[in-house]
Amino acid sequence: MDSPDIYAYLDYRVFLEAWFESKKATHPRFSHRAFASRVGERSPSFLADVIKGRRNLTSVRRDSVATIVGLNPDERDWFELLVALDQAADLDERGRIWEKMAGTKRFREAKQLEGDSFAYLTHWYYPAIRELVRRPDFIEDPVWIANALSPEITEEEASEALRALWALGMLVRDDEGNAIQAEGSIATPRQVAGLAAHNYHAGMLTRAVDGIRAFKSTERHYIGVTVCVPEDRIPALKKELNWFASHILDLCESSDGDPERVYQLHLAMLPLSKSIEELDS
Repeated sequence: MDSPDIYAYLDYRVFLEAWFESKKATHPRFSHRAFASRVGERSPSFLADVIKGRRNLTSVRRDSVATIVGLNPDERDWFELLVALDQAADLDERGRIWEKMAGTKRFREAKQLEGDSFAYLTHWYYPAIRELVRRPDFIEDPVWIANALSPEITEEEASEALRALWALGMLVRDDEGNAIQAEGSIATPRQVAGLAAHNYHAGMLTRAVDGIRAFKSTERHYIGVTVCVPEDRIPALKKELNWFASHILDLCESSDGDPERVYQLHLAMLPLSKSIEELDS
C-alpha cells in the first residue's frame, strides 16, 4: 500500500490517519504505542487523540511527527501549514494561512476546484459575473466584464473569474455556443468554510456601505429597524428572512422581461446588545 500524498489533503489529521493505515498495511506489528514511543510521548493513544481532534500538535511534536512520517523539506512545509490552518486562533489568521497555501503550485495542481470555490465566495465579483451572463447584451470578454461591473475590476480579475466559473461548471454553453448559467458545484473545504462565509458577507456588506454614496436613491434601497426581541423568537425571524430572500429570487426569475442589472440583496440580523445571561454572568 503506497504512502498517501500529503498534498492531496487539507486536514492534517485525516492525512495522519491515512498514513497510519498505510503503515499498518505494510508493517502489521506497527502500533499506536510504537508511534507514541518514537515521538517521545508516554500516552499510547497520542496519535489516536490527534487524529480524533482530542489533542493538538505543538511545534515540537509537529516536527517529531513529520520526521517519523518521513516527510521531505517541502512536504514538511505543507504539513506545517496544515497544522497551522487547523489550529489558527481566528479567521484573520486562518485567512493568511489559506492564502499562502492557495498560492503554491502543488495546491493549484491538487486542489484547484477547492481554491476556485473559495475564491467564488471570497470575491464579490465572481457571483456578480455569473449573474451578468443573463443579460442579453453580455459579451464574454474580460475587458467588457471589468467595465460593466460597479465598482469596476481589472481585466485580469475578470479573466480569472471567468476561468473559475467555467472550471466550477457554473457556466456552460448553449446550442449556439453562448455562455449561460448552470448549477455548478461549490465545494468549499471544511477547514475554511467559516472563513469563506465570513469573507463573502464582509465583501458584500462593504459594497453596501460604498453604495450609499455611489448610487442615487432611485437605484438603491436601504431599510433598517432596531427592535428588542425575545431570544426564543430568533429562529422564527431567521426563517422569515430566508423565506423573504427566496421570494425575492422568485420575483426576479419569474419576470417576463430580460435581466438588465445585477443587484445584491443582503439581509442581516445581528445583536446590538448583550444577552441577559451575559449581563448576569
